[in-house]
Amino acid sequence: MEKIKKMFSSKSSRNGTYSVGLAVIVIAIAIVINLVAGQLPEKVRNIDISSNNLYDISSVSTKMLKKLDKKVDLKVIAEQDSVDTRIKTFVKKYAALSGKVKVEWVDSVLHPSILQKYNTDGNVIVVSCDATGKSTTISFSDIIQSDYYSYYTTGSASESSFDGEGQLTSAINYVTSEETSKIYRTSGHGESTFSSSVSDLLTKNNLETEEINLSMSPEIPDDCDLLFLYAPTSDITDDEKTIIEKYLSDGGKVYLILGDTTSDTPNLDGIMSDYGLKKVSGYIADTQRCYQGNYYAIFPQLSLSGDLGSGISNQMVLLLNSPGMEKTDTDNDNLTVTPFMQTSDSGYAVTENDQTQGQYILGAVSTNAISADSSDSDSEDEDDKSDATDTDTKTARLTVLASASMISSDITDQLTTLDNLTLFVNSVTENFDNVNNVAIEAKSLSTETNTPMHAGAFSILVIFIIPLAILILGVVIWMRRRKA
Repeated sequence: MEKIKKMFSSKSSRNGTYSVGLAVIVIAIAIVINLVAGQLPEKVRNIDISSNNLYDISSVSTKMLKKLDKKVDLKVIAEQDSVDTRIKTFVKKYAALSGKVKVEWVDSVLHPSILQKYNTDGNVIVVSCDATGKSTTISFSDIIQSDYYSYYTTGSASESSFDGEGQLTSAINYVTSEETSKIYRTSGHGESTFSSSVSDLLTKNNLETEEINLSMSPEIPDDCDLLFLYAPTSDITDDEKTIIEKYLSDGGKVYLILGDTTSDTPNLDGIMSDYGLKKVSGYIADTQRCYQGNYYAIFPQLSLSGDLGSGISNQMVLLLNSPGMEKTDTDNDNLTVTPFMQTSDSGYAVTENDQTQGQYILGAVSTNAISADSSDSDSEDEDDKSDATDTDTKTARLTVLASASMISSDITDQLTTLDNLTLFVNSVTENFDNVNNVAIEAKSLSTETNTPMHAGAFSILVIFIIPLAILILGVVIWMRRRKA
C-alpha cells in the first residue's frame, strides 16, 4: 500500500495525472459543446466546406429574405428518405434565414393524394404565398441540373450545376410580387436573341419577354415596360424612329445594344444623339486594361452606383471587339448622361486609316426629365386655365451598351467568374421601379467535394485532436523533467 502511495505521490505521476485529468475535462467540455450545438439554428450548425460553396447564400438572397413582409410556404413533396442530401441541407439552411418562410415535408409515398392535389409526380418544391394567391413549382431537376450533352458521348447524363439558391430566391420573389414587368424585344433588323443564360436570369426576375416588329405595329403596346433593341445589324426605318421617339417622349424606357452594322444607321444614331451619345468610328482598343496583351479584349473601368452595383463581386467585365461612344453636346438642360463602363485614358478608336487616343464610353444611361403641361381647354378665363394647368414630370431613359459581347455565351459560359451577366441584369432591372436583380446563377458541380460540416464535427475535433495534443505535450514535459 505504501509503494502505491509513493508511486502516485512522485513528480512524474503527478504530471501524468495532471495530463490525463486535463484530457478528461476537455472531453467533458466537448460533449457539452456537442449537446449545445445540436440545439443551434440550422444556419449555424452547418458550415459549408464544399469546394464550390454550394450552401453559401449570397447577400442578394439574404437581403430579400430580410425584407420579406409576406409569409411564404415551401412544401417539399417527395419520398423523404430518397431526397438528395444537398437539397435537404440547402432548403433547411435557406429557410432558417427568415421567420416568414415555413418548410413542410410531405412524403409522397405515405400521402399519395398530395400528388394529385398539386398535379405532380413528386420530387418538387411548391412555393406559395397566401397574401398574393400566387404559387409556383420547382423541380428537383431544376436544382441539381444535368448536362445531357454528355449523354450522347458517354451514354449517361452527368450533374453539371446546383441552382438551389437561384430557384428558391426567384420563386419567392415571384410569389410575393404583385406585378410582372414586360420587355418587348424588337425584330426585323437582324437582331440577336438572348442566350439561355440571359433568358433564365430575366425569368428569375419575373421579367417577361415578347418579340415585336415595329414595322407591323403602329405603336408600342401600353404594357411595354422596356423596349429592347439587341444588336441590330441594320438601321430602323423613319417610321420606327418616330414610334420610338414618341414612346420616349411619353416617359418610356429603351435599351440598345450596338451591333455590327453593314451600313450607316442614321436613325439609330439620331435617337442616341438626342440623348447625348455618339458612336465613334472603328473598334476600341485599350493598351492599359486588356486581357493578356489583346488590346481589343477590354476590362472596362466600372462606375457603379445604387442597384447597378448590386452583387458585383470582382469588378471584372470583359468586352471583345467593342465599338465605343462619346458624349455629345445638346441644348437639353434636362438631359443627364451617366457612363458606367469606360476605357482607361489609354483607349484608342482604331479604324483602317487612323487611331485616336482618348477615354471612350462602353456603357451609359441617359435620362431625360420631361415636363408635360395639360390645360383645361373648356375654361374661358385665363386665371382658370392657369389654375387648371397640371404639370407632371416623366423620366425617359435610354441605356446603351457598346458591345453585344457583354452577354455573349462564348464569354459568359466559359468565364463564369466575370460580372458580365450580373451587371447586365442590373442595368436591365434598373429600368423598373419595383424590380431589383435577385437572379442568382447556378453553381458548378464539376468537383466532388460537396459536403457540409455539421456542428458535431467540432466535437470530433475537440474530442480527438485537442486531447491528443495535450497528451503529447504532457509526455514531452514528463520526459524533460525526468531527464532533469
